[in-house]
Amino acid sequence: MEGRIHSFESFGTVDGPGIRFVIFMQGCPLRCKYCHNPDSWSSCGGALYSAEEVAQNALRYKKYWRGGGGVTVSGGEPLMQIDFVAELFKILKGEDVHCAVDTSGITFNQQSAASVQKHAELLKYADLFLLDIKHIDPQECVKLTGSDNRNELAFAKFLSDNGKDIWIRHVLVPGITDNDEYLRATRAFIDTLSTVKRVEVLPYHTMGEVKYKNLGIDYPLAGVKPPERERIDNARAILGAI
Repeated sequence: MEGRIHSFESFGTVDGPGIRFVIFMQGCPLRCKYCHNPDSWSSCGGALYSAEEVAQNALRYKKYWRGGGGVTVSGGEPLMQIDFVAELFKILKGEDVHCAVDTSGITFNQQSAASVQKHAELLKYADLFLLDIKHIDPQECVKLTGSDNRNELAFAKFLSDNGKDIWIRHVLVPGITDNDEYLRATRAFIDTLSTVKRVEVLPYHTMGEVKYKNLGIDYPLAGVKPPERERIDNARAILGAI
């Protein structure tokens, strides 16, 4: 089975526990205003690799994972290629590798038996899910990403109900996701999940702006500055983040 890959990172330190080999999958259905990888949106970009090729590439770095590292699949939205990810993880679990997914949960449709089955199959091989809660308010989520949050919140509950470890991630954008009311509502939702092991606040940054310019795309958050330390600390306190 082949998957379309945007890029690899052999020594990731922010995408799960320990040192990670990070696989950035190509393609994403969302258009998050703060996205710093617009070049990963198209499902036609990147390069094709077999699951076995990717696994063998990753396993070259296995000696660096002895302190609790492993492999993380990110994106784009990696679960647009869920069959490939499941096949890759199946191979890696045969080598006793810790496997994590960095996802929005947008692909999960609890009304579709086929979707639930595919995601349940992935759970057999994935050890950890890094789940990005874009916005707790559905209408605001549409404004921010182009889609509401029903699937991502349902996926969070699905993971919790099935005993899978979760790291919650929340990107803090001034004037959009840093409102105390929204943060408290996000915390209330997180508190309904029984398997959350960590909450991270990721301050918005502008490092991806140049990519929009190079692609000829208007940058949606032009003029928005990164959050002040006070607002970051406030969000961490409300969300119970590290």
